[in-house]
Parts: sequence; C-alpha cells; structure tokens
Amino acid sequence: MTHRGATSLGRSLAGFLAQEDPAKVLRLFAAKAREHGGLGAVDFACALRVCRGNGKFWLVVPEIHANAITRGLGKERIVGNLLIDLYAKNGFVLRARRVFDELSARDNVSWVAMLSGYAQNGLEEEALRLYRRMHQSGIVPTPYVLSSILSSCTKAELFVPGRLIHAQGYKQGFCSETFVGNALITLYLRCGSFISAERVFCEMSHRDTVTFNTLISGHAQCGCGEHALEVFDEMRLSGLIPDYVTIASLLAACASIGDLQKGKQLHSYLLKAGMSLDYIMEGSLLDLYVKCGDLETALVIFNSGDRTNVVLWNLMLVAFGHINDLAKSFDLFCQMQAAGIRPNKFTYPCILRTCSCTGEIDLGQQIHSLSVKTGFESDMYVSGVLIDMYSKYGWLERARCVLDMLKEKDVVSWTSMIAGYVQHEYCKEAVAAFKEMQKFGIWPDNIGLASAISGCAGIKAMKQASQIHARVYVSGYSADVSIWNALVNFYARCGRSKEAFSLFKEIEHKDEITWNGLVSGFAQSGLHEEALKVFMRMDQSDVKFNVFTFVSALSASANLANIKQGKQIHARVIKTVHTFETEVANALISLYGKCGSIEDAKMEFSEMPERNEVSWNTIITSCSQHGRGLEALELFDQMKKEDIKPNDVTFIGVLAACSHVGLVEEGLSYFKSMSHEHGIRARPDHYACVVDILGRAGQLDRAKKFIEEMPITADAMVWRTLLSACKVHKNIEVGELAAKRLMELEPHDSASYVLLSNAYAVTGKWENRDQVRKIMKDRGVRKEPGQSWIEVKNVVHAFFVGDRLHPLADQIYNFLAAINDRVAKIGYKQEKYHLFHEKEQEDKDPNALVHSEKLAVAFGLMSLPPCIPLRVIKNLRVCNDCHTWMKFTSEVMGRKIVLRDVYRFHHFNNGSCSCGDFW
Repeated sequence: MTHRGATSLGRSLAGFLAQEDPAKVLRLFAAKAREHGGLGAVDFACALRVCRGNGKFWLVVPEIHANAITRGLGKERIVGNLLIDLYAKNGFVLRARRVFDELSARDNVSWVAMLSGYAQNGLEEEALRLYRRMHQSGIVPTPYVLSSILSSCTKAELFVPGRLIHAQGYKQGFCSETFVGNALITLYLRCGSFISAERVFCEMSHRDTVTFNTLISGHAQCGCGEHALEVFDEMRLSGLIPDYVTIASLLAACASIGDLQKGKQLHSYLLKAGMSLDYIMEGSLLDLYVKCGDLETALVIFNSGDRTNVVLWNLMLVAFGHINDLAKSFDLFCQMQAAGIRPNKFTYPCILRTCSCTGEIDLGQQIHSLSVKTGFESDMYVSGVLIDMYSKYGWLERARCVLDMLKEKDVVSWTSMIAGYVQHEYCKEAVAAFKEMQKFGIWPDNIGLASAISGCAGIKAMKQASQIHARVYVSGYSADVSIWNALVNFYARCGRSKEAFSLFKEIEHKDEITWNGLVSGFAQSGLHEEALKVFMRMDQSDVKFNVFTFVSALSASANLANIKQGKQIHARVIKTVHTFETEVANALISLYGKCGSIEDAKMEFSEMPERNEVSWNTIITSCSQHGRGLEALELFDQMKKEDIKPNDVTFIGVLAACSHVGLVEEGLSYFKSMSHEHGIRARPDHYACVVDILGRAGQLDRAKKFIEEMPITADAMVWRTLLSACKVHKNIEVGELAAKRLMELEPHDSASYVLLSNAYAVTGKWENRDQVRKIMKDRGVRKEPGQSWIEVKNVVHAFFVGDRLHPLADQIYNFLAAINDRVAKIGYKQEKYHLFHEKEQEDKDPNALVHSEKLAVAFGLMSLPPCIPLRVIKNLRVCNDCHTWMKFTSEVMGRKIVLRDVYRFHHFNNGSCSCGDFW
C-alpha cells in the first residue's frame, strides 16, 4: 500500500533530521524499507535531503530512487525535485533530465533544479533551450531562475539571448532583485557593454558586496582601473566593508594603471584589517609591484610568500621579463625546477617572451623542447607565444610547424602566424594562411583582419582585400582604427589614391599611424608627389612626425631626385632630434645618393652612431653608382671588419662597383665568395652584374659562356645586359643571340629592339636595322622616347630629343650653339648621326637630333647662377657623344654637371667624368 502523505515514519524521520542526526534517518528509512512498510513521498524526501546535506551518503541515492520507483513515488514532485538536484550536482545530468521529464507535475523548484544542473555542468546552451521551453509553457520564472540562466548566457557568451532575458525580467519586475542585478552586471561587463552594466547598477534598489565586487572586478579586468577605484569609493560611502575579492580586484586595477601609491594604501589596509595573505592575495600583491616596476618589494613578497605557489614564480618571471633580464629569468626558472615546482601553461610563455625580447632564440628553442617533454607544446597559450617568438625573428617554417602540430588552433595562433608572414614580407603566405583560418571556421579578430589587409597590400591583392573590407562591417569592427589604418595604407600602396583619401576622410580620430599609412603607401606605390603632399598636410595639421614619417617622405624625395624638398625634410629631422635614428639616417644616405650629392651621403654615413647592414648597403651602392667603385670596395672590407654580415643586396653594390671600374677578376672573385664564404645564394640580379662586368670589359664570349653555364635560367635582365654590351663593342654575332632570347622573353619590350637596331647601325648593317624597325612596327612596339629633366627655381623642366616646345626654345638653341663653338675650339668633335646612313643624314634637320640632356644642360647653364651645380636626370643611358660633350662643356663653362642616367651617376668637372669613361 502506498502512502503519499505525512506518515508517522515521515514525522520520525523529520524529527531526526531536525536533530541533525542524518545517520539515524537513513537507518530508520532502510529498516522500514526492508519491512515493506508504508513509506510515503515525505519519507523519501527526508532521506534524500540527508543525502544532499552530506556528500558521503551519495552512494545510497540510486538505491533510494529505485525504491521510490518500485513504490510508484518516482514521479512525485517532492521526490523528483530532490533527485534532479542530487543527480545534477554529482554530474549525472542525463539522469536528472530523465527524472525531470517523468515528473507528473513541475513547479518552479523543478525548473530551477534542472536549469541549475545544466549550468553547473557547463551545458549553458542546454540550459537556455530549457528556459525557452519553460517560458513557452507560460511558467513565470523566479528571480533565482533568471539569475541562473543569465549566468549561463555569460559563460557561453550568448549575449544576445541574455539581453532578451533581461527584457523579460524587466517586464516581470525582477531586475531590482540583488542577485538578478549582479548576474546582469556580469553579463554586460563580459560583453564589453560598460554603459549597460552601469545602468543596471544605478537602477538596483539594494546592492551588496557581490554587486560592488562584480563591477570593480569587471573594470579592473578590462583595464579601466580608474573606474574601478571610483566604484570602490561609492562602496565605502554605502557602508559596505570590502572583502578579499574587493581588495584583490582593486589591486589588479591599480596594477593596470600603474598606481603604486594607491596599491600600497590597499596593502596597508590588508595588514591593518588583519586579513591573512592567502595565495590569491599574495599573487595580487606581487602582480601590483611587478607591473608598477617596484622589483625590490616584489622580491620581498615573493621570498616571504608560499613558495609552492606556481603563480608567484610566474609573476617573478614576468618581472624579470619586463626589464629584459634573461639571466635572472632563466636562473629563477632553474630554481623553480630544483624546488620541484611543476610549471604550468603560463610559466613557459613568461620566459619565452623574455627570450623573444632579448633575441635569445637558441635558449627559446631549449625552453620549447622542455615544454614538449612536459606536455605543454599542444597548449594553445604556449604555442601562441612560440609562434610569435619564431615569427618575430623570421623562423617562419618553425613557427608554421608549431601551428600545424596544434590539434585545436585558436584565433591567437593563426593571427600570430599571419602577422609573422606580413612582418617578413611573405605576403602571399599571409593571405593564404588567412584563407586557411577561415576554412577552419575561426572568425578573425581585429588584429587578424588588419594583418591580412597588410598582406594583401604586399601583393596588390585587390579582390581579397575588397572581400576583407566588406567583412570588416559584418564582423563588427567598423569602428576599429587599426583596421581602417591598414585599409588606408592598402589602397595607397596599390596606387588607388581616390579610395585611400576617401577612407582617410572617414576616420574621425586620425592618429600618427593613419597619416603615416598614407605617406608610406603612396611612397611605396610610386606616387611620390602624393606622398610629399600628404607630408606637407601633416605639417600643417600639427601632426607629430615620427621615424616612419621621415623615412617615407625622404624616400619619396629620393625617388623624385628632389634634393631641395629632401633638404627641407632633413632640416625637420634635425629639429625633431631624429637625426641619430638609424632608419632615418639610412634614408638620408639614400636621398643624397640618389640626388647626386655623394659627399653629403658619405657625411651622413660617417656621423651615424650605429650602423646596420642597410646603412652599409646604401653607402656601398651609392658610391658604386657615383663611379667611386674603389671606395665602395674599401667600405665593403671595412663592413666585414666590423662584423656586419653582408647579404644579397650588399653584393649587388659590390659587383656593380667592380663593373663600373673594370675590375673583372676581382668581381668574379667576389661573386664566388657569395656562396663559398657567406652562404648566400645568387639571384638573377647577381648573374646580370657578372655579365655586365664581362660585357663592359669587352669579354663578350666569356659573358656568353657564363650565361650558358648558369645554374638558373637566364632572365630578360641578363640577356638585356649582354645585348647592351654587344652594341657598345659592336659584336653582332653574340648580340643577335642575346636579342633572340630577349624577344622570346619580352616580345613587347622596346629596349630589346632598339638595342639590336642600334647595334646593326653602328656596324653599318642598315638593312638589318630597317628589318628590326619593321618588326617593331608590325608588332605594335613603340620606342620609349629619350627625356631629360632639370629643376630651375622650384620648377621641373622636361626636354625631349629635338624639343621645340619650351617657351625659351630659341634662346636655348642659340645658347647651345654658342657652347658648341667654344667646345669645338678645345677639341670636341661631334659623333654625327652614327645611327643613320649618309642619305638619312642629308635629309635630317641637325637641330631635330639634339639629345634631350644637351638641351637640359644648356637651359640650366643660362638659368642657374654659377654657384649651383647642374643636376640633370635622363630616362635612358647617356650616349658617347653627349658624354664627351658634357666633359668639354664642364671645362669651358667652369661648371659642375651631375647627370643621372638609367644606369648610374656621372659627375662632370674640369673636363673629366667620375666614371673614368667606363660606363
């Protein structure tokens, strides 16, 4: 017979329970069950309450449950609610749900028990689904239910459903309940909505210590230390006494803003209040002194604290990492192992970051090996730091290996890999990694998106960048300045000035990075004039210049050969005390080198306090281009003596220096030393330099043999170099071979046809010359016209061959004729029309064949005062006749002339040229 009411046994069990004698309750219950006496639902409830109150009785719960089912009481609400709670708390969620589903009737207690069970076992989404079912059933939730489900939404980051539940709770008037309000504050703080959290806080009728602790902790964790301290002041005015959680959160707030004085006051309060320093408080205090740079006090706390607490060891590793003291970090790490303290997943990143900051990658590898042995390599946090360390120093294959070995890759590990590729200009790989990350279903963060955009900029990937640009809005990062800065730089680097300026205008709060992105982007895309215009706007807008600004602006001036603008920027560099920045000094060397002022370039180099390989490469290349090959080679020897390791760029300058001064055997020796002594693999540029060395020296057969024996396929540059030498030395046989290969590689490049045509002309093979010209015409290939530029009174004047378009054309030609008369008197003889046969020479107007550089020099001589050197730029190689004419002109006019052609600089002075007639 079944009894559902309160039996005499039930009253007895309740009595024993009231007397806190759970063992007697269960013994009496078991005895009555064996007698098969009348047990009611209340009896089972009393027995289950005993089990809930004492964990050691958990094992009898299934037996009680089975007994209840046998007696038909398993579906009773008073029994079922307790069973749900017991099963859920012990991790048997499926059993709890089975009991819940079989209940004959459910009340709020039933729903709360099941919802709490899901939440406690990390099944937040299941809890949310059950809550929706409860809501659809018309059951009004209690404040406790709302608190529980809001906590589940917070843990699972289900912020949108959390806001909807907030609205439901608001309608039902439960939001004023303290524990509901606390849950809402936690929800909004976790999703970064501080305004909503503050609003809930202000609307609460009653706040307890948990309320204030939640808000203080939320602000502290998000780096808003000042707000956390303001909330603490309000807490004190409310009369509430701070507890351990309050002080620990406030210490974290002080640490985040570096307020050591306030932190010391809290430390003093702890001691006065007699609060014991448990491991959490010790960690909070140590974190404060570490982040505020008080290493002396940090060591006192560490030495007096619980030395078995791995957190304290980690914090001290961080402390030594902040001052980049790898020796002390590693010593502490060894002490930790000797003391038997097992590192955790935060230990390895602490010391690995120090290895990264100090450049000790070899030691970092050893720590990596140790992390593998202790089973932490697969941890995403450890792997993320390893990827970042290897990527930072260009060990990209090793970084990728760490990433690939991760079973579960997170957004941090992918982002570190993408950023590493971009940093070392492996932009194609960066974009591919970004695509791969998306295939794994990982949503990129703002850093990942910005890095991917930078990768697209490096390879001019317009389509991919446009897709990422669209995704920025979908991802909710439309207000992120770092992404907008990356987009501005992308469009600028791709030469899309309209889009770059459009985005630039949309950015409300422009910082230095925004402006620099525009300047550097235009400079890198060849829009040098646009780069300098933006630089001037920066100056007018009172934006602070930094190293990157000056480097980009100087680079733009150098590529425009605008020495006047470059000197103005140099003056700004001096005023802003950036002169001794290595990157800026390198840009200044390049500026003066490219603008023909080699003495200024050498002066900048000599005044540098620190030089890197770029500094040496730039000055070596500059000397080489200015015909100072021997100086370039001396600098190379000095570079090696100072233990600066040469790279592939260094040898381009060295080989070019040998070429320009005719050092054939020395050049070949340097080329061989690249691989034999320095382990540098030769690129096509290096092979072209060797061909140039042999070609300029007239050793064309040797150059041809060198090309045939090259381990790589010769590219267009190699064959073009050989063809140019064949034209100079009138070797048609080798020239025809070079031209054939060149036309196969670049059938639409006019230089190939022009060089071969001129080679035929200088050797008198007019029919062959005409045939080449016909092929050009039939293929639609147009010759690039010769053009020269000179700046006079801040205006750049351009001239073409036989140019009559200049407003002062008549005066220029008359002045040129007068110069020709003077140079003829001291021995100049014009090489007339060597590219035309006699009939063509008769038909040509002599003035129509005057080369552009002669017109530019004549205009400069009649327009510029004697104290200013003439600086002329030509887009093609200077011919023999113009080179000879300028030597004589510099002598009779007593003027210095600097001509930069497509190959090098020529400094004409007193009848001689810096190239020594070897170019």
